[in-house]
Amino acid sequence: MALPESYLVTTKNLKSVIEAVTKAQAPTKFTLAFLKNLGFKSTNDRLYLKLFKDLGLLDGSGVPNKTYFEFIDRTQTSKILGKQIMEAYSDLYSLNKEAHKMTKTEVKNKFRTLTQGAKSDNVLDLMAKTFKALADNADFNVASLVPSDNDESNFEYESDQDLDERRQQIGEIVNKNITTEMHYNIQIHLPETKDIAVYDAIFKSLKEHLL
Repeated sequence: MALPESYLVTTKNLKSVIEAVTKAQAPTKFTLAFLKNLGFKSTNDRLYLKLFKDLGLLDGSGVPNKTYFEFIDRTQTSKILGKQIMEAYSDLYSLNKEAHKMTKTEVKNKFRTLTQGAKSDNVLDLMAKTFKALADNADFNVASLVPSDNDESNFEYESDQDLDERRQQIGEIVNKNITTEMHYNIQIHLPETKDIAVYDAIFKSLKEHLL
């Protein structure tokens, strides 16, 4: 099931944790000690470790992956978070393509359905609260994500100025290769005669005056 069971008991530090993590040097391994060094020493803060794993930022052992490094690019943080939320909560998004716009109560009820009533009301409430808090810190316009330099599917997009310059270059190349040529089609009606000397005189005149 693509629905994280991890949740935060309190979401008051979520924004601060995201800011601290994106400012800090990426650790070799994301641990409780790393969070403590960032100033988050509460027992509740240890829940971020499981949450970051469920969001696909860390592997199973807590080692930062490629997505984590994209996440700490502060120009991309909110967009990467939005992308990872949609992937991690794909079951929820299969029910509503704009699940992040739903109210907490609506999300909670969907979670109840998706978990088939296996979670207590309190846990469902915390799961919904965590989802909404994550969504509040995310940008879901993932189409504007800038491809990573290491992405094999990376594309380069030209600005309007680049396109104008390209068109001008193409125009100059075309103009240099276009020459103006004039062709004349001259039709000569030869008289009917059996005297070959007449034809010889005509072709001699053509050679002298036209060729």
